[in-house]
Amino acid sequence: MNENRTSRAAGDWESTDCLLCGSPRRETIVDAEFEVVGHSGTRTRPVAVVRCGECGLCYTRPRPTREAVGRFYPEDYAPHQVRRVRKPSALGSWWRRATGRRDWERDGPPLRGGRRLLDFGCGGGAFLQRMHHRGWQVLGVDASAAVVGRIRDELGLPAVAGDLASPELRPESFDAVTMLQSLEHVHDPLEALRQARKLLAPGGRVYVSVPNIDGLPFRWFGPAWFGLDLPRHLVHFSPATLKRMVAAAGFRPLRLRMVRHSSWMKQSALAARRTGRNPPATRLLTCRPLCRVVTRYCTLRGRADCMALEAAK
Repeated sequence: MNENRTSRAAGDWESTDCLLCGSPRRETIVDAEFEVVGHSGTRTRPVAVVRCGECGLCYTRPRPTREAVGRFYPEDYAPHQVRRVRKPSALGSWWRRATGRRDWERDGPPLRGGRRLLDFGCGGGAFLQRMHHRGWQVLGVDASAAVVGRIRDELGLPAVAGDLASPELRPESFDAVTMLQSLEHVHDPLEALRQARKLLAPGGRVYVSVPNIDGLPFRWFGPAWFGLDLPRHLVHFSPATLKRMVAAAGFRPLRLRMVRHSSWMKQSALAARRTGRNPPATRLLTCRPLCRVVTRYCTLRGRADCMALEAAK
C-alpha cells in the first residue's frame, strides 16, 4: 500500500499527502466549493486541488472518505446508467482504423493474441458490451453493487462488485485490464495499478484513460473545467504524473496519446457561464461545431482535456 499520511478531517472528510511520492509539500492550484446535503440541511463545502511540491501530482484535498464517497454518486449519475449498445458495424470500425480515429473507449484496445479483458470501473457496462460483441471474454468490476446487479440482470454480462483485490479475481487471468475514466476516482490509484498488474498474464497490457489537468481547457476554465468533477475525482493527472504512477506500479509505459471529447468543452463552457466565468470566448464555446474545432486544436497541440496511456506488464 502507498504509505503517504492520511488524517481525518471533520466528519466524512480526510486530508492526505501525495498519493504518488508521499510528500507533504504542496501548493493549491484550484479553490472550489459545492453544496453538500446533510441531516442539518444544505451547506457549502470548500475543497481544493493541490499540486505536490516534489513529483507534481495533483489531488483533491480534503476528500470524501472511502465510507462517505458513495453519497456523491446519485442514482441518476450518468456513467452508471445501463443501456444496451448496438453491435458495431464492420465498416465503421474499419473506417476508424483507416483514418487513425480508433478510440479505446469505443473500439477496444489494439491487443493481439489473448482475448480475456477486465474492465475496472465498468459503470453502466457500455464498454463491456462493445468488447463482448467483438468476441472478448469480458468481466467488469465496479464499486457500486447496484450497478453490477443491473449489468448482470439487464445485459447478461459478468461483473463483480468491489475492487481489484476481490478474491473472485485470479492472478494472471487477463490479457488486458482497462481503466477508462475510473482511476481518478480511486483513493489509492498506485495500489489499484499494482493490483491490476497482478491480474495480468505475462505480456498483458493495461489501458488507462483519464482527464488531463495539463490540457488547455483546464487553463481556460479553471474550477469550471468538466474534467475536475469535484469531489468525485480524487486525483488529477498530467501526462508526466500518469506515466510516473504507472511506472511506479511496475508497468512499462508504451504510448500516450490525446483523446478528443468535444462534449467536455461544451460542458465546461456551460459551467463557466453558470459560475460567472463568462468571457466572450466562453460563450462561443457553447456551440457544438466550434467545440469540435477547438477540441481538435487542443489535440494537435498535445494539450487535450483527456488522455490515454498503454503500458505493458
